[in-house]
Amino acid sequence: MSAQASPLLDKMVFRNTNNQIGRHISVTPENSTNQHLSYGRIILNPVARSVSFRNGGQETGLICLSGQATVKVGNNSFSCTQYDSIYIPRDSNIEVSTTSNVDFAEFSSDVEHSYPLQFSSYADVEKDPSLKFNTGTAGQARHVNICLGKNVQAGRLLVGFTISEPGNWTSWPPHEHAKMLEEMYVYINMPAPAFGLQLVYNNTDYPEMVMPVREGDAVLIPSGYHPNVAVPGHPISFLWAMAAHREKEDRQFGVVNVQPAFNQGGSGLEASRK
Repeated sequence: MSAQASPLLDKMVFRNTNNQIGRHISVTPENSTNQHLSYGRIILNPVARSVSFRNGGQETGLICLSGQATVKVGNNSFSCTQYDSIYIPRDSNIEVSTTSNVDFAEFSSDVEHSYPLQFSSYADVEKDPSLKFNTGTAGQARHVNICLGKNVQAGRLLVGFTISEPGNWTSWPPHEHAKMLEEMYVYINMPAPAFGLQLVYNNTDYPEMVMPVREGDAVLIPSGYHPNVAVPGHPISFLWAMAAHREKEDRQFGVVNVQPAFNQGGSGLEASRK
């Protein structure tokens, strides 16, 4: 089955999610293949300096992609710069404001329970070799950053980002974890002419998706293996966000099933389990 023929494609691929000022939610369980995970962007500038919202029954993860801002959650205030992240419990009042420019990715998921408000500075992530590490060999080398992982308490959300070496594959060897976690990728830091190719398949012979991806695009992975590759001379860079199917119990990073044909040397994610 070709990508063009897939009936799920319009619920798996979302283009140009970074092209609106203010707060804009692009992906929800209602318009996608996701069961739990929602995604949007908060992009502010000197004209549109702040947004306020309430997250209701959703836990929220914010990751600052560029710029700087102040995030207020109730009576708590945090100053954020690039790759700083905040885990925000459900039923919170949230305000994001800047005096310059800022771009946040916002991920959220439904939860039954409330978990602590937590700030994750990228400076702290960089110091922890189980949260920031290099993995892969020639042709598949990449840099993995876990921003909201075992360093925070949460119900479903896991959030981070991966940057490949130019022209390399990532999410290699191919792996899947659909029984525990649904996942999506959001491509960042890939200015034109950079692009990559994203695959999603349960059967290598009949992939559900073989799709060119560019900065601002989002791809959902309801099931199956999901490697991708950068064009020569450019890296492929993407946020990844996962939501556990069973709250708290399935919230585990790096527990994956590697495609048997390529399972010669582990998943490449072993450092995250230390």
